[in-house]
Amino acid sequence: MKELFQVLGEFLQSKRMKAGLSQGDVATKLGYSSPQFISNFERGLCAPPLNKLKLLVQLYDLNGEEVVKLMLKEQEKHLRKSLNLKAKKR
Repeated sequence: MKELFQVLGEFLQSKRMKAGLSQGDVATKLGYSSPQFISNFERGLCAPPLNKLKLLVQLYDLNGEEVVKLMLKEQEKHLRKSLNLKAKKR
């Protein structure tokens, strides 16, 4: 799952920066007491809980479908690797 968290974290970091927000700004808007939570998400140490991910999609003005596709693609890679299955041809 680490790969999924890293890909999602890099994606969220790029979108936060594009939105011109600091980690502290985002932490405050999400109700966290410290920007460390946002840093942990962006470094891929963990994924934001779904209720916070929903807020991030709104805050960064993201296309929710893009986030779903990103997460499903990475989850599929992880499952295929774990099950020793070849990548599915698209």
